[in-house]
Amino acid sequence: MEIDKLLKIMVEKKASDLHLKVGSPPTMRIQDELVPFDLPPLTPEDTEGMAFRVLSEERKNFFLRQREIDLAYSLPGVGRFRTNIFRQRDTIALAMRWVSTEVLSFEELHLPPVFKQLSLAPRGFILIAGTTSSGKSTTQAAIINYINQQRRCRIITVEDPIEFLHKDNLSMISQREVGIDTESFSTAIHQVVRQDPDVILIGEMRDVETFSVALSASETGHLVISTLHTADVMQSIDRLLDFFPSAQHGQIRSLLSLNLRAVVCQRLLSRADGKGRVPAVEVMLSSPTVVKLIRENRMHKIPVAIQNAGREGMQTFNQALVKLVQEKMVTEEEALASSSNPEALRMNFQGIYLDEERTILGE
Repeated sequence: MEIDKLLKIMVEKKASDLHLKVGSPPTMRIQDELVPFDLPPLTPEDTEGMAFRVLSEERKNFFLRQREIDLAYSLPGVGRFRTNIFRQRDTIALAMRWVSTEVLSFEELHLPPVFKQLSLAPRGFILIAGTTSSGKSTTQAAIINYINQQRRCRIITVEDPIEFLHKDNLSMISQREVGIDTESFSTAIHQVVRQDPDVILIGEMRDVETFSVALSASETGHLVISTLHTADVMQSIDRLLDFFPSAQHGQIRSLLSLNLRAVVCQRLLSRADGKGRVPAVEVMLSSPTVVKLIRENRMHKIPVAIQNAGREGMQTFNQALVKLVQEKMVTEEEALASSSNPEALRMNFQGIYLDEERTILGE
């Protein structure tokens, strides 16, 4: 079967991913479950033909040299697909993720109202964190879309690959794809500040160089938005610090306290009604309390500071999960399975919250 036909079926079935490897039939991921097509196992010739169908001649040559490649594949009338082609057991394999061409609003994505406030910040650093397949790119796209509707400004993105396509509205948007519009993340991020940006989106914080440029850009009056593969807010801050030798941690904490606007971390949960997934979002904002805790290296107190700052728009993962259960968006079982601290979540369902010394708050 042709790859385009498989992708059409994938979209019709509302699958998130398509996996193609030799020795197995084409397989979709639907609601976190792997569902094979009723087709024969793929041969080496099948996967090679499918891979070369989505690769330009230049990218084909790159893949033959490097043996793996990331790209976005567009199928008119169907959608865009974030694609990774790689070799395994000396054969070609593909992993393709459907990216909706429609950029959804914060409300449609069920993201907290504080995202509107964050999107209109004139400067600073916003970090969107989460594990693989947690919706980070979708959230980034929603932020850019909201800025585009609200501000007359210049937005430049550096992505690998470009997933969502944005059209100019109030803002002027330039989207640069690594491997096509620029040689590398490193090259692009060093040039981006010379292109008169107000807002800079960097697809992912991959290394110390990317983070250093992002932090410097936020310090000089730009709004910088990026993502990180981490499980929660605390792990995200630790990861940023770990980019640097321990001797520099004090300096980096000081820079973060001055320039960090927010760290938001999200996880996707299956909806109770079976209609897709919904995010649980942990939100840490740069309140005076949080800024002081970061600067003074009292990071262990940040979770309770988040927990106690609901009026400011902050929330822990467990608080987000409680809200989703109260709104009947997810079941208690799903929430408990997604929580890093299900024991505490069970108490939260009863309205009981503990501080870092396990004292009941409010008593």
